[in-house]
Parts: sequence; structure tokens; C-alpha cells
Amino acid sequence: MLNSVVDLLRCPHCRSPLTRQDRALVCPRGHSFDIARQGYVSLLASPTKFAADTAPMVRARDAFLGAGHYDAIVDGLVRFATRWAAPSGCVVDVGGGTGFYSARVLDALPGRTGIVLDISKFAARHAASAHASMGAVVADAWQPLPIETGTAGLVLDVFAPRNGPELHRILAPEGALLVVVPRKDHLGELVEGLGLIGVDDDKADRLDRQLAERFTRVDAEDITTTMTLPHESVRTLVAMGPNAWHSDDSAISERLEAFGDPMTVTMSVSLIAYRALPR
Repeated sequence: MLNSVVDLLRCPHCRSPLTRQDRALVCPRGHSFDIARQGYVSLLASPTKFAADTAPMVRARDAFLGAGHYDAIVDGLVRFATRWAAPSGCVVDVGGGTGFYSARVLDALPGRTGIVLDISKFAARHAASAHASMGAVVADAWQPLPIETGTAGLVLDVFAPRNGPELHRILAPEGALLVVVPRKDHLGELVEGLGLIGVDDDKADRLDRQLAERFTRVDAEDITTTMTLPHESVRTLVAMGPNAWHSDDSAISERLEAFGDPMTVTMSVSLIAYRALPR
């Protein structure tokens, strides 16, 4: 619920604290942000230049994740969260979509509050009701994050953009940043068979280089498993992510006819924990 995290939010224009007044969040300088009837608020500092997930993409993600296909990632996040989170502080899920991952992490960290940030209003609508202790905010990960400095005991970044300076700013000194990135063989059968977007060979190493000025790696785990997916689930998987912008559903269905139903598909990611270097 948004009310549980208002004290952690900041005005995207002047960085002042926000308070709730009826159906809006307002700051002392008069900036006001309407709360949507679904319970989320948009705190975009300026219009984003990035494409936000559409309503069909969010529905597909909700269906695919809800079916448990990526539960191995959830289990890894929970293990790392209980191991590396600061003793206090909120959980911030950057590019958190529907709030699926952060809701499960919050279940494992009782007493915490959570904030899901995403540029998609459709994702925020879903995330607003994903957990009783979590609020949803429309925000651009590449703009200054509308969160008070040093308040996050844990930051999640699952297949999402990584704005190093801002992630470092919001993280508490004893907190941790948990990043999930795909490995080379992630969805490999679909990349080759359906012509989907592939993964760079050195993605995890490049991540370390990107964050090196502000973070140090403290833990890592490669998570690889196989999923048994009927063709309908494969179409849902394609529809929920960046491939949805580059693929035609009829073409995907035609290519799937060459494969058995169900298909065996590899799920392979790296889960990496970072501590922030001193400010």
C-alpha cells in the first residue's frame, strides 16, 4: 500500500519530502502528484524517452511468472536477501514490473516495507496491490529516483536497467544490491529456434565494470534449470519481455510448429550481490 512508504518518497522536482493530502502526494513547494484509483502514483521528473511495457505485456508477465516458471530465480533472491540485506531499511525493486519478485522477498523479510519502481503505469497498477507492505511508483530508472538517500536496506534489479549513481545513493551503508542478469544460454532454444534477442557473452563481467566505481561484488550464484513449456506458454514468454517489440505473434506461432509441444527451454541467469563502497 502506498501509505506505508510515503515517508520514503521524495518530490522528483525539488527532492522535498512528500505527504499525502486526499488523493494526492504534495511537497512543501507546492508540487502535487495525483494518486491513481488503483493506488499507485507517478513521480516522473520529466517524460521518459523509453518505451514502457504495455497492458498486454504486463498481463503476459503476470501469467508466466504466476505459473512458477521462474521460481528458481525467486528462491535465489530470497536466499540472498536473507543473507545480505541490511538489518533495517526498505526493499526497493527497480524496474520491478508487477512486483512479483519483491513481494516474495518481502514475505521473507517480515516487518519491511517495499517500493516498486517502473516506467509502465500498467505494471504499477498491478504492483500497487501485489503486497500489503509495498507501494508502487511510476519512475524512470535513468532519472533521479524519487527515494530518500540511504533508506534502502535492499535493492532488487531483475532484468532491469542499472543506474549506478542512483542505486548507490538510495542504498543504506549496510545494504545490498541484488542483480539478476541472463547468461549466454538463457532461453537458448528459443533464441535459435524463434530468432529472439540473444545475450552477450560477457554480460556479468560487463556489469561488474559498470558498477565498479561505486560497488563491490560480495556474492554470486549461477542459476540454471530447464522449463517444460507448452507452446502457449512460449508465446506468453515472448510476449512479456523485450522480444514483444521485435516479434510478430503469427510468425512465432508458425515457427513453433517445427518444435515439439511441450518444449524444453533453458532458464539460466546470474544472481550477483553487491555492497556499496563508502560515499
